Amino acid sequence: MSATEFWRERLHNNVGQYFSVEERIYTEKTEHQDIIIFKNAAFGRVMALDGVVQTTEGDEFIYHEMMTHVPLLAHGKTKNVLIIGGGDGGMLREVCRHKQIDKITMVEIDTKVVELCKKYLPNHSAGAYNDRRFKLVIDDGTDFVQNTVEKFDVIISDCTDPVGPGSSLFTSEFYKGCERCLNDDGIFVAQNGVCFLQEEEVINSDKRLKELFTDVGFYQAAIPSYYGGVMTFAWASNNSALHQLDLTTLQQRFATANLEKCRYYNPTIHISSFALPQYLLDTLSPK
Repeated sequence: MSATEFWRERLHNNVGQYFSVEERIYTEKTEHQDIIIFKNAAFGRVMALDGVVQTTEGDEFIYHEMMTHVPLLAHGKTKNVLIIGGGDGGMLREVCRHKQIDKITMVEIDTKVVELCKKYLPNHSAGAYNDRRFKLVIDDGTDFVQNTVEKFDVIISDCTDPVGPGSSLFTSEFYKGCERCLNDDGIFVAQNGVCFLQEEEVINSDKRLKELFTDVGFYQAAIPSYYGGVMTFAWASNNSALHQLDLTTLQQRFATANLEKCRYYNPTIHISSFALPQYLLDTLSPK
């Protein structure tokens, strides 16, 4: 019997997780980052960039549903969406389910990620790259939001952790660019790490976003393949009413959107996801 190969995530120095590797599917060091795609018995195909798990076939639906349906249904009248990152195609797939949207732009820095995920993780995009409303831009996300003349109703920052090419997507310059190209009553959301182990990310995002937006907060979802507990998402807008919608309103919008079946998101989860644990509240609002 051959020895089992294990792959270790490198995001945290003192703790971490191991994945058994049933099959190494692809490895490459691109101009921007190290890519590995492998098969795991529990999660199916896994993609990691620079030693950090980005997505898995098994639980990607949680992450992608919560980062799309929360802001889109909260906004209620979204016509133009900007996705920063998202090269695996999962975010695009979920955004495309909203038929009232007229235009979807995705800005990805590494064209190789898009190509590889189309080939090796096809269920993530599920044909969404062929949607007539979609436009792909290969560019640095910070440069794009600082220079575009377009305005967006919702901006979704599907960034990697703040290491390597993803580090610029946690800066004040990036947030300023996003605020600049958001329409009135627009919503910005971004992945913000697992707060128990990445507390500084949440603190920094909270401080920087509050300099630009009148309504800043966080919501959460439990995603098994992200080590350390509950994933946190940043939320920023200049309309505080958008994250305080009542259940009836969200249920009506959910029904009207006709998203068919979601595997994680529902209106009740939407509302409850903004309830934060006390240790995080204490961190963000120290006495």
